[in-house]
Amino acid sequence: MIALFLVSGHVVAVRVWGRGDWLSWIESEQRVSLYGTAAGVVSAIGGLSSIAISIYLSSNGERIRAVRRHYQSELRRNWKSLLVATALICMGCLVAQGLDDKIDSHSARFVFEASMSLALIRFLRMLWLLDRMMGINDRDQSDPPAQSAPRYDPDWRQRRRNRTA
Repeated sequence: MIALFLVSGHVVAVRVWGRGDWLSWIESEQRVSLYGTAAGVVSAIGGLSSIAISIYLSSNGERIRAVRRHYQSELRRNWKSLLVATALICMGCLVAQGLDDKIDSHSARFVFEASMSLALIRFLRMLWLLDRMMGINDRDQSDPPAQSAPRYDPDWRQRRRNRTA
């Protein structure tokens, strides 16, 4: 919704005032290269979400287990959303690449802007999720190991008294 709002505002500004079309100064061939490069960069950055998933799957501390127990559906939905958004963003860049020509390049540029707006928002979300998962994992890894409870011995008190007496 945020990406749609941003691009809609930009489209209105360009149509009403005739200003702010930041990609119009680039030649069509260069824009097409930019769209393809952006798709590649987004794909690479989107791969970072696999790091968060790997941390989540390989960790086994108490906090991570609690996160799995209480927030498994939310985490799954977030990671799935990040991966799907990466695919949509790349597809948007490729659609813009196919639409851009000298006759009507506005549509392609706005599709590209929408894709990049979504990419920025999803990248921030991915960083937040990755930071949270790494923080939980760090706390689990840096805590001293839990000590096992002593063996239950009902005669312990009596033996202790005999030693001190």
